[in-house]
Amino acid sequence: MASRLLAGMEVPLIGTNDVKWIEVSVPSSSPPGATAVVSSSVSSHPCTPLTKDATSCHIVGDSSHYIIWRIHESLPNVVELVETSACNEFPRIGLRLIFPHALSPFAFICKDEVKSSVGNSYLLYALEVSGVAYLLKLRKICTYASCSPFPRSDLIEFNVQTHPQVGAVTAVAATVGCLVIGRQDGSISCYRLGAFDQTPLDLMQELRDDVGIGRIWGLMSRVRSTGAVQDLIISEVHGRKLLFVLHSDGSLRVWDLLSRVRLFNHTITIPTLTGDSATKLRVGDVDNTSLISVAILYSTMELDAKLVATFKLSFTMGEKINLSLDPSITTIPLEGRIIDFVISSKKLWILKDDALMLYDLVHTSDSKEEVYSYALQDIFLADQLFQDVEDSSDDLIWFSHSLISSLKDQVVPFVSSIFLRRLLYPGVLQGVALRETMQEYNKHWTDSEFQSLTVDDLKKEILYLIESEAVAEYPMSVIYCWKNLCTRYFHYWCKNNKPYGFLVNSTGAVGLIRKNSISIFRRLEDIELLINVSGEQSDFVSSGLDLPDDNLDREVLFEVLRFSSSIRQQLGKAAVAIYYESLVSASTISSEEIVAFLLKILETGDSSSMKAAHISQLGANRSWGKKLADHKKQRQFSIDMLLSLHALCNKATTGGRVLDVIENYLKFLVPRKTMDRLDSEASFGINTSILVQATSQVAKVMFESTFDILLLLGYLMNTNGQVLMAHSDISRIQLELIPMIHETLAEWLILHFLGTTPSESPALEDFNSRLSSLHIGSHNDTNSWNEMLGTRDFTLACILMPNFRSSFEEHGNISSRYFTSPENIISSMRNFCSWIIWGRTGEEKTSLFSRISELALVLLRHGQCEAVENLLAIIDAHSRKEKISQSVQTTDGEWCMHFHLLGCCLLARAQFGFQEISKQRKVHEAVCCFFRASCGQGAYRALRDLSLQTGSHSGSGWDSAAAWKLHYYQWAMQTFEQYNLSEGACQFAFAALEQIDEALRLCNDTAEDLLSEPATVIRGRLWANIFKFTLDQNHYYDAYCAIISNPDEDSKYICLRRLIIVLCERGASKTLCDGQLPFIGLTEKLRQELVWKLGECWALYHLDPPSVAHVVHVCDMSKAERSDSAANPNPYRLLYAFEMHRNNFRRAASYIYRYSDRLRTEATSNAPQQIPSTLQERLNALSAAINALHLVHIAYSWIDPQIEGYSCLDEHHPSKRPRNFVDKSSMDNNGFQAQGLQCYIDIEKIEREFLLTSAQYLLWQANMKSPFTGNQVLPLDVVDMLVLTDLYDMAFTLLLKFWKGSGLKRELERVFVAMSKKCCPNGVGSPYRGNDIRTHGLLLASSEDETFIQSPFHTCHSTHQLRVLSQWEALEVYLEKYKKLHPRLPVIVAETLLETDPQIELPLWLVHMFKGGRTAVCWGMTGQEADPASLLRLYVDYGRYAEATNLVLEFIESLASLRPADIIKRKKISAVWFPYTVVERLWCHLEELSNAGQMNDQCDKLKKLLHGALLNHLTLMKVDSHDAQGSALC
Repeated sequence: MASRLLAGMEVPLIGTNDVKWIEVSVPSSSPPGATAVVSSSVSSHPCTPLTKDATSCHIVGDSSHYIIWRIHESLPNVVELVETSACNEFPRIGLRLIFPHALSPFAFICKDEVKSSVGNSYLLYALEVSGVAYLLKLRKICTYASCSPFPRSDLIEFNVQTHPQVGAVTAVAATVGCLVIGRQDGSISCYRLGAFDQTPLDLMQELRDDVGIGRIWGLMSRVRSTGAVQDLIISEVHGRKLLFVLHSDGSLRVWDLLSRVRLFNHTITIPTLTGDSATKLRVGDVDNTSLISVAILYSTMELDAKLVATFKLSFTMGEKINLSLDPSITTIPLEGRIIDFVISSKKLWILKDDALMLYDLVHTSDSKEEVYSYALQDIFLADQLFQDVEDSSDDLIWFSHSLISSLKDQVVPFVSSIFLRRLLYPGVLQGVALRETMQEYNKHWTDSEFQSLTVDDLKKEILYLIESEAVAEYPMSVIYCWKNLCTRYFHYWCKNNKPYGFLVNSTGAVGLIRKNSISIFRRLEDIELLINVSGEQSDFVSSGLDLPDDNLDREVLFEVLRFSSSIRQQLGKAAVAIYYESLVSASTISSEEIVAFLLKILETGDSSSMKAAHISQLGANRSWGKKLADHKKQRQFSIDMLLSLHALCNKATTGGRVLDVIENYLKFLVPRKTMDRLDSEASFGINTSILVQATSQVAKVMFESTFDILLLLGYLMNTNGQVLMAHSDISRIQLELIPMIHETLAEWLILHFLGTTPSESPALEDFNSRLSSLHIGSHNDTNSWNEMLGTRDFTLACILMPNFRSSFEEHGNISSRYFTSPENIISSMRNFCSWIIWGRTGEEKTSLFSRISELALVLLRHGQCEAVENLLAIIDAHSRKEKISQSVQTTDGEWCMHFHLLGCCLLARAQFGFQEISKQRKVHEAVCCFFRASCGQGAYRALRDLSLQTGSHSGSGWDSAAAWKLHYYQWAMQTFEQYNLSEGACQFAFAALEQIDEALRLCNDTAEDLLSEPATVIRGRLWANIFKFTLDQNHYYDAYCAIISNPDEDSKYICLRRLIIVLCERGASKTLCDGQLPFIGLTEKLRQELVWKLGECWALYHLDPPSVAHVVHVCDMSKAERSDSAANPNPYRLLYAFEMHRNNFRRAASYIYRYSDRLRTEATSNAPQQIPSTLQERLNALSAAINALHLVHIAYSWIDPQIEGYSCLDEHHPSKRPRNFVDKSSMDNNGFQAQGLQCYIDIEKIEREFLLTSAQYLLWQANMKSPFTGNQVLPLDVVDMLVLTDLYDMAFTLLLKFWKGSGLKRELERVFVAMSKKCCPNGVGSPYRGNDIRTHGLLLASSEDETFIQSPFHTCHSTHQLRVLSQWEALEVYLEKYKKLHPRLPVIVAETLLETDPQIELPLWLVHMFKGGRTAVCWGMTGQEADPASLLRLYVDYGRYAEATNLVLEFIESLASLRPADIIKRKKISAVWFPYTVVERLWCHLEELSNAGQMNDQCDKLKKLLHGALLNHLTLMKVDSHDAQGSALC
């Protein structure tokens, strides 16, 4: 058997693994109860082949629509259907037909010729294991609804096992209108199907050898003449349907289905084969030589293949088709399990578990076969996830740990980035496998949840899972978690992607249908073929490799390739993975450091840091074993390389020749520049997806191959002393070959990056709408692609497809309606790579720098900012390696274009998904990029040409570089402003201001024309923008400076108004008032703006005529009604603070008093719960007004509420204070001004308002709802309410403030009368009626009172008693305090008490207040208004005769019992006075009571006491009178 040459590999179709299925159930005519019986009988005695994994693809009609069906062994009663076309995107929905019972592994789909005129309808033939056949008429898949039944009108169901004696079905085939059944007994039945009006009696006919009556339709007799039918194939030959039948005995029969005549019958015998039977049959298409290729598979019952026999049948056309067997039969021995095989006229494709084998039938003979192998996706996936070699992921750990040993915290993110990038690689990532993998980590997603996840979401979910699984104290455990996850993922991927069968197209395309995906095979690129063949097989490679001496140079080349392979095996797959990651990510280590590190490992083995990592991670014992193994491997590698290099140099005679071969090889690695025209636009479809995937696969191989040569040349330079190369050769490597390698690496890196990097999803705020003003690009057909942005399989290269044009005429071009052949995939890939790297064919060669800028524009138009940033970073790193940045900057301005695009990306990315620190860094970098872009040499021309694509419109007037730069700065300022990045916008505004002066200086007289508008206008606009930007950043002083620097007066005042509004909105109004901003020259304007904010009308405040003043007043009031006094900040307070800081105290008082007046007006309409806060606010306002007026001279401490605050009266004080503050005609009866009229207001009036407001506030606090809700509040009413709520302090304060003289005394009497009545428990108007409460200790207690106090009800009424006690105490305190103002108050109190309750006992303190103390007794009962005589009079008036008698007796006895020292005072003239008239009245009342028979005993007793006391008193008075006369005579 010939050796297998790798000739191609599998290319997965994007999106085939994410199909959403519409499930439709197929109804059955069997009764519901018969389902279990049928299932049981089928399991024990199947009538047809059992369910197994099967698939096929049908091209329906000429529409080039592919319909793919699958039957899964795990879902035996389900057929999956997917309808697709190569020129369209793979469909996201498919159809699942759910049958009642398990299905045989067969289905056939064809176009419905009868109903073809009405839409797209197809016919599906299917067969259940129970023997029930189905014919379904299908419509477009999208017309079905999930979980719905299939229409019975579109269904035919019949049983092919109607008679028990018929044999079991062993093979099935179908064509349009016919279903063919092969049975165990060798018979073949044909069923005419396709017309839905047929009856079952018309359906069946049998293919038999006999003639005559035995061929009548429906005859069921059997004549066993051959073995069981093994396989059936229907093929069309020159318009005739031929049925190829393979029997178990090896016989092959061919039938004409139309005439039901057997055309061929021959037993195929293989002499070398014993014990194995023919199991599968495949028939190829008819070629031009009238030969039909046939292949028969011979295998065991377990499908372990032995061989495939291929032969040809020749045919001739006449009255009937004559077939004959070509004598040459080719046998191909095989090993292992065969999944499927397909034959064509020249090729035989055999699908095995591990590879796809291609046999060239043209050159195949018994002695020699040319066998080509096509690698399956499993191999590529294992390579991506480090599953093919045991130590690959471990090498990744050690390399990363050693490279970033100084920054150990960066090891885990770096390696995680490698794994994550490879796991999310298009073609590697599969939803089903990932979901099953995540389920092992207890992460479950529903279908809708998983479909909604973007690439970024998947990254976050996977990283979070890895971090949660790893041990925080053991960072390297994260790497092992990645290794375990990839191993599990690879297992589930293989499980869910078992190969099912071929997808074959007449154009030569060969595909593979897997369980959950579909793929196409491509041919290897020439460089791939070259790498994968040995020297003996080099004739297989026919490429454009230019080698002067084909024999020797070819030998040298294969030796070089062997060296590269040895280096790759020595370092492992982790080396290139780390190098690639350092180029495409923001790595902490550069690619140059990685190359130096790898070369050091090649020379000396493991570094010290790797050894330390081994010990720390593996332990001492395992580390020592690994060290020995690595050392042995290193010594063997070094010796082999050294000997081989010496032998190579000797064979090539000179080292220069070796370098010539390497240089030719490097040129072969460079992406080819094709000469095909590019004039037809390509649409995105399956072929486009294949092209992108193939490009990324080839780019990966090219990149790795170029990297191997880089390491080889580095190794040669480092081991120069051993290899003995000339210095000129070393210089050539450094100056020529290494730069060439870097250039090639950059090109293939860009191609691989574009083909594998998923696109970004549109941001929440659509980036296209953001950049609509930038006009990037001009394509209109790509808007429909926006919905694909951010999907897992839509890469950056897919975005570039509308710009890629090709005009291939073959079927293999990317816009073909058919799947692309393996050869045409490579052809299209070369054109695509050429377009990416070199641009359109026929155009002048551009540098890679310029080409990448063009591609970046296309990507930027679709919002791929991060990708563009990474792409520009790649080309920037390449430029630094080549040391060409200076030359680029000084030639054509490409460097400026680079920075301009990079600035656009950074600016857009700063908006989404970054924290504040990262965002600020991005903004700063964007600002730097735009400044560098504008200041570079050649920027004017480069960016002016780019302006139409990036929004910086050049216009016809920007012919000067200085004027253009001014315009560029303004564009950058506006762009930053669109993204709300005020800091960057401000910097460009300042730069534009400087550029104005530069433009004026350079352009002189023509400057104004070049600038298109006056410089003053531009400056004013720029200063206004600076004001806005600084204000957005809360830099208020800078904003103020921008205002005063603005030369445009209108713009200046607009900015001032905006400053006031913003400061007030942000709660920074203090800045306006505390003097931080001096407002030089803007004070009056600021005051006007503040007043305008207040809502007042100031336009006419300087006009003097009364009519105009009246208009102003009316306007003021109307706008004040619309002003919101509750605004924050309060405009009145703001004006107050503003004027106070400027020592305008009267103006400040006017504003704040106006505020209090407004609050008073609003209080009437406020809700009850808001009134206390409104009253408190009004108190604060009135207090502020009072304080402000106290700072003014007494002669000017007044305000006019009508005009104060609207004119500048503070500058010129009036000549004198107004004499009449209040117009007497406007006063009411109580002395208060009517509300409708205006008057001058002084401090006293404001203080009165303050007190009234305070009283109202206290009433609300005491839960006393004020009965006065209007604007007019009478102090008398307020006092009454205060007394009612026991707020006596405030009540007396109001009395003292509002009344003087007799009015004050009158109001005091009213208050004390009310207070006295509240003290009487039984009084009318008292809150405590009845005689059950008495004051203890303060009242003169009677025996009745004492009895009550000891009663059991004392505790129940303790609260009432305390309340009464507090009233008596308050009465005592306030009476003692205010009797000095009105001495008669005790009389009023006592009289009120007695009048309220004649039986009340007057409190002792009140009686003592009448008696005036012991010092007054010597004078009798005389005194002030509240004297003992007044008390006696009250006792007599209110019938308190006993108290009156006792009072008289007390004073008479007291007078008689004076000390000797006081007797002399008593003997003076008029020294003693008693109210004898009142005493006489008392005597008369006692007489009347006695005569009336009332209280006779008590009255007589009182009369005796009174009579005796008066007798003694008069006698004493007589003696004192004589003594007084005698002393007068002396």
